[in-house]
Amino acid sequence: MMRFLKLLLLLPVVLGVLAIALANRQLVMVSFDPFAAAEGHPGPQIAAPLYLVLLVSVMVGVVIGGVATWIEQGRHRRAARRAIAEARRLTAEATRFSSSKSLDKRKTL
Repeated sequence: MMRFLKLLLLLPVVLGVLAIALANRQLVMVSFDPFAAAEGHPGPQIAAPLYLVLLVSVMVGVVIGGVATWIEQGRHRRAARRAIAEARRLTAEATRFSSSKSLDKRKTL
């Protein structure tokens, strides 16, 4: 069932990407030097289909966004690790305290 739902959601995305790719097959020049036009000489550039430029741009954006989110959530992961360590320490302390208390009860009986 889950596999069918994934397919049902992924199919429109794939069809949309395919439609964009088919509609934007013309070559575009991508320049990597923003100041080249002002200086009069062409900087490094490539010719690529527009759909490829769009898809690569989206992929780079997703990766950059993922890295930025991972970095931003670092403090939350650190706080969670500290909380888990504190919970383990307190559990061990409570276990140690309850076992020493039971030993004290045996001695008094």
